Amino acid sequence: MNDNHVKIIASTLKVEQWQVRNTLHLFEEAATIPFISRYRKEKTGSLDEVALMEIKKQSEKLAEMDARRQTILETITGLDLLTPELEAKINNAMTITELEDLYLPYKPKKKTRGTKAKEKGLEPLAKMIMNQRDGDPVQLARKFINKEVPDEEEALEGARDIIAEWINEDQHVRNILRNLFEREAYVISSVVKKKEEEGVKYSDYFDFCEPLRKCPSHRLMALFRGEREGFLRVSIQPDQFEAVEKIKKSVVHGKNPSGAQVEMAVKDGYNRLLEPSIETEYRNIYKDKADEEAIKVFADNLQQLLLMPPLGEKNILAIDPGFRSGCKIVCLDKQGNLIHNETIFPHPPQRETSIAAKKVKSLVDAYKTEAIAIGNGTASRETEYFIKNYIRFDRDVEVYVVSENGASVYSASDVAREEFPEYDVTVRGSVSIGRRLMDPLAELVKIDPKSIGVGQYQHDVDQKKLQESLDGVVVSCVNRVGVQVNTSSRHLLTYVSGLGPALAKNVTSYIKENGPFKSREELKKVPRLGAKAYEQAAGFLRIRGAANPLDDSAVHPEAYPVVEKMAADVGCTIAELIHDPTKKLLIKPEKYITPEIGMPTLVDIMNELSKPGRDPRGKIKLFEFSQEVQKIEDVKPGMLLPGIVTNITRFGAFVDIGVKQDGLVHVSQMADKFITDPAEVVKLHQHVKVKVIEVDAARKRIQLSMKGLNT
Repeated sequence: MNDNHVKIIASTLKVEQWQVRNTLHLFEEAATIPFISRYRKEKTGSLDEVALMEIKKQSEKLAEMDARRQTILETITGLDLLTPELEAKINNAMTITELEDLYLPYKPKKKTRGTKAKEKGLEPLAKMIMNQRDGDPVQLARKFINKEVPDEEEALEGARDIIAEWINEDQHVRNILRNLFEREAYVISSVVKKKEEEGVKYSDYFDFCEPLRKCPSHRLMALFRGEREGFLRVSIQPDQFEAVEKIKKSVVHGKNPSGAQVEMAVKDGYNRLLEPSIETEYRNIYKDKADEEAIKVFADNLQQLLLMPPLGEKNILAIDPGFRSGCKIVCLDKQGNLIHNETIFPHPPQRETSIAAKKVKSLVDAYKTEAIAIGNGTASRETEYFIKNYIRFDRDVEVYVVSENGASVYSASDVAREEFPEYDVTVRGSVSIGRRLMDPLAELVKIDPKSIGVGQYQHDVDQKKLQESLDGVVVSCVNRVGVQVNTSSRHLLTYVSGLGPALAKNVTSYIKENGPFKSREELKKVPRLGAKAYEQAAGFLRIRGAANPLDDSAVHPEAYPVVEKMAADVGCTIAELIHDPTKKLLIKPEKYITPEIGMPTLVDIMNELSKPGRDPRGKIKLFEFSQEVQKIEDVKPGMLLPGIVTNITRFGAFVDIGVKQDGLVHVSQMADKFITDPAEVVKLHQHVKVKVIEVDAARKRIQLSMKGLNT
């Protein structure tokens, strides 16, 4: 562990060095972020998952920088150009930009105008001119005329090319220009000639200019996408005159003919070398910032989606609605197993409404259906209306409209084929809709998060960073909720702390061969599930009906002795301690502090004993769209409508009002007060009231407002 890294990370993140040191030590021991966050609070000072992830990222970044530093030192040493002063600067460089600036003069180059001029022997002339002493540069240039340099002008031009490269490689000059870009650069875009019609969706950017530092990330992403698709020309630049003047002040010292030559080199060097280089740098900087923001929006949305309340273990009838091809129906038992499937045709063109109603009622009665899940795609509203108005059930059957986002991806996946090899994609899709109602998390982990449709510019961001972030969200959510090991899928187990695909498969294989686990201790019998994996996973795996009730809680097995001592001290069993609140009142947690277990863990244990294995996702709520609107043509300005938030971006939230086209609540229309982030006001799948401001049926655009409606 690098002590210097520890100091830098602690200073950057404003935490104590011991917190960073202990966290990095736990990472070195192969501990996972969910495990550290939940079960090693004493070691980290109760750092949350976000802080732990940031420590990990910072550590990896510093390690990469050290590796680059070493490569640079070795390269310059190999050129026999490393001086003690340069070595000290490289070793003290704090950023990758500073490192690369120091390396730039020594970096191997392709043939440039400057290198060609050096090959012609013009570097001494460039040095004389750069000194900017009195004298005639033309007379100096005359001494360098030879077969390759036919006259004074070509000699001076070559010398200026060399000087331009020196200025480009000057760290001080580059920092001057960076400061100017940071403060005063503009992002400018124009339409590519003859692309006006084809690129009409980017018409807002056909003649666009905005200060770079004020340009929101989503707008920058749109500009770069338009450029990549060939409709826009985009540049980032400060005022050219001011930039050149600032560089001249730094490098032009002589008011003489040599100084005039250096001025010419400054202008050329800025236009040809410096401006393109720093522009690329700032494109990358701001693209990275925009990526980070877009990835954060996606990650926040995904977390909310994965943590949506589950209906729980109920008998479900799930419907994937459709018109011509009919509505695909499946019946699922309480564990989500498929027990029946068929197709009904209640809508045009067949319109077999009566037959379909009788069939649905008979299935509900036969399989003791407790809830109906209807996919929210084509014919969703019509199917919901059919179920609610054409069928009279003998008991209460709740009807839910469920998001289909990603269901088609799942139904065509290897995972679905493995689960249902004998059924086609339509049946698999219906099963996914039903299971998503029962337990959104358990079903959504089978789908690539990028296919769920809750992102912003997800295809434009760094895909590796996006995948890492989304995988981290899935892991966090799965472990926060916990997993019933005996009934969960291999795919869900994959995300449990310490397991992964191979051990998850071993766990499910063990259950098939030996029956359900009867205790957490039995997990140790799973092939290749060693002590470290058990330590990391056990607290997140639940075993319903185990002899020890703690096995169905978030109390880690390493803390069982503490709970056993608590129960013994108050003269009861662990089960009595859990179920009798008066027993818990007798416990003073501070009495049980040990070198390994402190108050943070003891507080968690007491909370868990109050509600063992509690699902943190809350209770699901029924929702109904307005019967006034079925299609976009029904939507009129001024209407007040119920809706469901389907996506959150930096510029607003999209709301489903039941007409197959989500409306947009712009950030300026979300609250009576000024807000900068829609996530301050709404959550994904939140039920909201909205007012229709404007409808453009031709362009399928609906503008909505939430002002004053959701207090």
